[in-house]
Amino acid sequence: MKRPSLLQVGLGAFATAAILRTALPFVSEDISGMFVSPAEAADAEQTDGSSNCEPPEVLMRAIREERELLAAQKEHAAAREAELALLDERLAAETSRLDALREELSGLLDQAETAQNADLDRLVALYRNMKPEEAALIMNDLDLEVSILVLGTMPERDAAPIMARLSPVRARAISKIILERAQLPGDQDLSGIRID
Repeated sequence: MKRPSLLQVGLGAFATAAILRTALPFVSEDISGMFVSPAEAADAEQTDGSSNCEPPEVLMRAIREERELLAAQKEHAAAREAELALLDERLAAETSRLDALREELSGLLDQAETAQNADLDRLVALYRNMKPEEAALIMNDLDLEVSILVLGTMPERDAAPIMARLSPVRARAISKIILERAQLPGDQDLSGIRID
């Protein structure tokens, strides 16, 4: 950086003096009012600061109230947390109980289905071992649903002679129901079935 020459420094000082001389008439004659002594400044700061500040008792009361509010909120949160933990325990116990019931029910349904299938297999075996005329005579008077279950479970070679000896109305009804039960429920057409 280049240092200013002596001429530049002199011109700068002359310009500053001219500006000050021009501004001096606008400044009040009492220059002492422009400057504040350190004691006056300290007094002014003290009076200004005390007017904005609340008394210590008010601050202490506000702090105490804030602490009480926080303590109450903390107690409420702890109580809520304990309540949620209790509800979580109850939910876990209820879920466990329902799972046990579901397993028990599933076991009972499996047992019932196994027993029903075993009964149906025995019934089918009984009708297969009968003469077709005797089986047809019984099935003509048997409940339609049972007849359908037995004949639908039987191999075709054993069911055909029995169906041939059933009454024509009953044979048609059983045939139509066996055919339609493979359809979707909306596609089934069981109208016009006569059983007598």
